[in-house]
Amino acid sequence: MQAIKQISEEKNIPVESVIETIEAALAAAYRKDFGEKNQNVKVTFDPESGNFDVFDVKTVVEDQELPEEIEEAAEEKPKERPVIPAAPEAGAAVPAEEEKKFNPKTEIMITEARATLKKGAEIGDEIRTKLAVPAAFGRMAAQTAKQVITQKLREAERSKLFNEYKERENDLINATVQRHEGRLVLIDLGRVTAVMPPDEQIMTERYAPGDRIKVFITDVRLSSKGPEVIVSRSHPEIVRKLFNLEIPEVAAGVVQIKGIAREAGSRSKVAVASTQDNVDPIGSCIGQRGTRIQTVIGELGGEKIDIIQHDDDPVKFITNALSPAKVVEIALDEDSRIAEVIVSEDQLSLAIGKGGQNVRLASRLTGWRINIKSLSEVEGQVLVPPGDGEATGAAPEAVVVEPETETEAESAEEAKEAGSAE
Repeated sequence: MQAIKQISEEKNIPVESVIETIEAALAAAYRKDFGEKNQNVKVTFDPESGNFDVFDVKTVVEDQELPEEIEEAAEEKPKERPVIPAAPEAGAAVPAEEEKKFNPKTEIMITEARATLKKGAEIGDEIRTKLAVPAAFGRMAAQTAKQVITQKLREAERSKLFNEYKERENDLINATVQRHEGRLVLIDLGRVTAVMPPDEQIMTERYAPGDRIKVFITDVRLSSKGPEVIVSRSHPEIVRKLFNLEIPEVAAGVVQIKGIAREAGSRSKVAVASTQDNVDPIGSCIGQRGTRIQTVIGELGGEKIDIIQHDDDPVKFITNALSPAKVVEIALDEDSRIAEVIVSEDQLSLAIGKGGQNVRLASRLTGWRINIKSLSEVEGQVLVPPGDGEATGAAPEAVVVEPETETEAESAEEAKEAGSAE
């Protein structure tokens, strides 16, 4: 029992799993030296005394006709590889499921069971017949038992690790950079080495062996070599997890993250809303003198983060998402989800962003396709939603955008106040 507990602690697997492994090994050894073809050998092992009992376990089934040729053919013909039937074509008739065949190794017919093993046997009963161990196990049987124990313990350890990390899927954990293999980065998670593929890396980051980083577990698979863990530094959910860690209002649910749009290593936009009127969601995320958001930015290697006020009104939400640019007018087409946005000349480059990044992130965050035009492009034109030309939903009424002269400044200002959301 002391040896079993030692193995259990070293491999970090339950004691019950080790005992089950020993029982499987003893059953394999018995089959090797003393077993017969139609015996379903099971072993019960007492870890305190080291004694064990061997049983032939059979399930009682109803009587069936068993052709004599089946047994003879099984002895004469070598075991063939099973042929996997092809999937039926679409529309083809699916054949009826074949009747389950009698397995003499694990089953016994009810008439035979009542005659030889148990008089009151019923269908479905499990009958355990104790078998005697004629002599000590031989060298080959002991070698078989050793191989079974090694294999079973390895499988139990892999299964334990897989279940442990499968539970942590979609979670953020601390890790250490181990080494590079080509473009792959191997990450040490403690008991498992994870893989960070190139598309999950941030191109502006350099991962040196020994660096401590936070990674997001995206996928856990069980392979022949054990659990295979895929981690990421570019996943948008990393931002959500960091907000949960660093901002108490987000962790408590007072401030909710409604959406995240991210270009890893460069910039992110996060839409937030408050469930309480007296709590400012943007101020809560920024913190006093920006301490909270700076901690998140530091964890992401200096990535810029825009915190946006979420709004159910799409006009206001799109206006907020395009910040820091100031919007003059927005017209929406609800059917195609296209937004026509008008900005002043000096705000055009700010609204579009470097390489179109600002409008691209705003489009992802809001779920609307955003077309940005300057005032000079639409002077003298009627601003209407794209599509059928009629404003729908929360869109403002169509207005004529004219150049702002000194004499027309007052009327233009009134149109702006009536139609824009800042």
